[in-house]
Amino acid sequence: MARYQIKFKRVYDAPAATDGVRVLADRLWPRGIKKVALAHDDWCKDACPSHALRQQYHAQVIDWPTFAQAYADELAANPTSLTPLLAYARQSTLTLLSAVKDVEHSHLPVLKQAILTRLEDDNEELDHHN
Repeated sequence: MARYQIKFKRVYDAPAATDGVRVLADRLWPRGIKKVALAHDDWCKDACPSHALRQQYHAQVIDWPTFAQAYADELAANPTSLTPLLAYARQSTLTLLSAVKDVEHSHLPVLKQAILTRLEDDNEELDHHN
């Protein structure tokens, strides 16, 4: 079994007991959902793509590989944006919630990889100090 469990779920899907910590990973609040109606533990806007990058991708000015690399670069430039997500992933299953239709070609896989990479880097650093 993987050391960390990070999964994706659309905000319109019903919550499950296996979701663990549920974090909204969209910069904008999802249309048609009241804030009190969404079962979520946190909303990590700072870890989401910038408005400009999101708009370029949605307008098809850039393709998915270009978007993914640019978003990874944004995350690398703002490492503290991942801090709450790292803590959640260490304690439980982390479910990243989004309103996107095509989860696999969204920011979620990039965000998941950034979280996993940081967790592994942190673990290696701890191993070297022990």
